[in-house]
Amino acid sequence: MNMARFRVGRVCAAALAAMALCSGLVANAAHADERFVMVSHGSDSNVWWNTVKNGMRDASEDFGVPVDYRNPPTGDTGDMVRILEQASARNYAGVITTVPNQEMIQKGLVGVKAKHIPLITINGGPEAGMKLGAILHIGQPEYEAGKAAGERAKAAGIHDFLCVNHGADIQALWDRCKGFADAIGADYKKSTMDSGEDPTVIESKVAAYLRSHPNTQAILALGPDQAMGVLRGVTDAGKAGKLYVATFDLSPDILKAIQAGQIQFAIDQQPYLQGYLPVAAMAIAVRDKTTDAAHIVAALKDDKKVAARLAKYDLKPVYTGSTVSSGPSFVTRDNLAPVQKYAGSYR
Repeated sequence: MNMARFRVGRVCAAALAAMALCSGLVANAAHADERFVMVSHGSDSNVWWNTVKNGMRDASEDFGVPVDYRNPPTGDTGDMVRILEQASARNYAGVITTVPNQEMIQKGLVGVKAKHIPLITINGGPEAGMKLGAILHIGQPEYEAGKAAGERAKAAGIHDFLCVNHGADIQALWDRCKGFADAIGADYKKSTMDSGEDPTVIESKVAAYLRSHPNTQAILALGPDQAMGVLRGVTDAGKAGKLYVATFDLSPDILKAIQAGQIQFAIDQQPYLQGYLPVAAMAIAVRDKTTDAAHIVAALKDDKKVAARLAKYDLKPVYTGSTVSSGPSFVTRDNLAPVQKYAGSYR
């Protein structure tokens, strides 16, 4: 791995250069023997997580600490629990994890807590992470994001919708559906479909639903790959251009669909931030030997490398006491330009 860990703070004697580390750490760097792990519930087929991983790798480089990425290949939460148990056995210096199901993830973190390994949570809202003892959470408050999306739809006259939920065991996705439903005055349980992740399956399920529910006004997809399956299902049902379609998260295909008017808007939770900021925050916590969220957040805000990354990709986190909100923001035809260049990689 091509990674800068140290700058030389003083000149080392030539005879000792091959045997001893020179003193003086980079202001950003963690110790050379420290290693973090990031554990997500994202399946191998879910390309949205590639942007998170890009952020993780950039922070690993900027802060001079290796980071392993681990995930269950199929997105199974039970497998994720076992990965977290393995993380405690490996004695990582810091653990970063998503919380798709609080009760299950809590079981996986027993060893992490017992060894007092610092924990930061990402993705979704902060409530579950704080209950698990995280020192900081970086993510999007999901219910609020869904509600904000629903308020936009309500203003357009929407009062009936289908929420296409591709992860029925992930609380954050239910929160998105419920927020949207509450905003437009719908019953979120009756309005939600358990679709699975496969866009081809989603296509057929959406088409069948629309044929049996011809008065449906809108569809909310909860991920970019799934949204493309939704659009094909809408076309198959003969409803292309007749429904209000919105989605969470971005990809190059989603931006094309917004440009073409097939999707009204995408809710952007800035996934790069969910990869970059937790690694940066964990490096600061370890470096400064602190679990004080206010201290860590202040250090993030003051760090020049962090500022440079945010400026480069036009990213705008919202810093609070013990959380960092990465979203929501809304991408429409009116503001496509700033995100088109980096969609699918850094946005």
